[in-house]
Amino acid sequence: METLTKERVITMKEIFIIVLAVIMALTPLMLPACSAPAPEPGEASTTEQGNRKDVWKTVSEAYIYAFPLVIMDATKTSSTNTVEFDPIKGKAPVNQLMHGEQLADASFKTIVTPNVDTVYSSAWYDLSDEPMVYVFPETDRFCNVQVFDAWTNTVTVFDKAGAYAITLSTWKGDLPEGVTRINVPTAMSWSITRTVLSGEEDQPNVRAIQENMKLLPLSSYVQGGDYSAPKGSYAQENDYVPIEKVLSMGPKDFFNRANELMKTNPPAPADGAKVEKLAEINVGPGMNFDLSVLSGDIEAKWKEMLQNLRAEFETEVTKFSVDLGQWSYFGPPIGDFGTEYTYRATVALRGLGANTVDVALYMRTDVDRSGEMLTADKTYAMHFETFPPLLDGGFWSVTAYGSDDFLIDNPIDRYCINDRSNFILNEDGSLDIILSEGQLDEIANWLPVAGDFHLILRIYTPDMEALASWQPPVIRVLD
Repeated sequence: METLTKERVITMKEIFIIVLAVIMALTPLMLPACSAPAPEPGEASTTEQGNRKDVWKTVSEAYIYAFPLVIMDATKTSSTNTVEFDPIKGKAPVNQLMHGEQLADASFKTIVTPNVDTVYSSAWYDLSDEPMVYVFPETDRFCNVQVFDAWTNTVTVFDKAGAYAITLSTWKGDLPEGVTRINVPTAMSWSITRTVLSGEEDQPNVRAIQENMKLLPLSSYVQGGDYSAPKGSYAQENDYVPIEKVLSMGPKDFFNRANELMKTNPPAPADGAKVEKLAEINVGPGMNFDLSVLSGDIEAKWKEMLQNLRAEFETEVTKFSVDLGQWSYFGPPIGDFGTEYTYRATVALRGLGANTVDVALYMRTDVDRSGEMLTADKTYAMHFETFPPLLDGGFWSVTAYGSDDFLIDNPIDRYCINDRSNFILNEDGSLDIILSEGQLDEIANWLPVAGDFHLILRIYTPDMEALASWQPPVIRVLD
């Protein structure tokens, strides 16, 4: 039996990041220090006022710390809110696979900046009772499985055919020979399987791969694999958009939900100091958050806390941004955050499913080479002198998005150009992708745009060493 852990993620292939373009305040509230006059009769003393500010600062830190756990739970609840697999809504009960059947197009509005390179299969796990065995088939293409813990950290990625037991790390038992154990530190887990798709004509091939994927309890696997998944359940109150649900929660509901979740999804050992501090306001595994620790107009202060954190949140994002030419991407420790709690919350808010950079890069730009914002009022050439450096099996794509972060409707239903596209190279082997709103006579290299837009250059399994000296594409205005 082999055990896969975080340490192996660095060397394995991966793709994907689903990115939500909502920017909210998720960094500690910094209140300016000031001296205050003596209080009037009945007014709180300076010391008491300072203590109240300290409490709200701790509340802010607690929110940042717990947000990834709570949004994971809300997403699981929404995604599994069905009696049986529903391919239209993309839902399936707990411990069952849900398969996407086609790539996104301009009508797709479920998440922002959707990927149009791969088809997804995912599953939400409850590992409390026993391990779940994921039987991963042989494939003829880029196809792998990313496993997360409840705090949005990547546990491991696998891409080799075989049987994998996704197992709570505290579980004690024996696995059959040939089954690889994956230790997850939390009872809640999530896996995303990505299978590359090359056009509509390739869909039957992807579907065949999905049909050969199996997910079943260890007990059923041991007994020969004859398993019929049980029915799930549906509740109307759980039909919600997860991010909207969480951002609408007040302090008592938010923190008590986090406290309950931490009982079976414990904080990491490295979080000891943070957990000790948060316990001062009754945030921690099994605790009961009491609104009496707060003061003043709680609802107003709660909203003010979120709003006033925006500036420091932006600073936190900038701190981890890596520039490459006119492009930028989120750098380490994305996907395996450690104690970078604000960064972890930021990525969880923008879109669950982050990878480590060696697995996938998502490089973005919204300006041309002169620094002017991209707009369909102009026509551009995006020039690749050379293509992105890739490890074996990797690939790349360039996708255009409108100001609303969704795919741009166009007459030829083309949303990206990738290394599988039938583009025409220049005589010297370079590539020019034409970005314009009006349709061209020669459409092989045309990527349609509209209004104000931006681009995401996705590089799957990049060669990070070669990337350091690679010149990314330059976007220039055509006369």
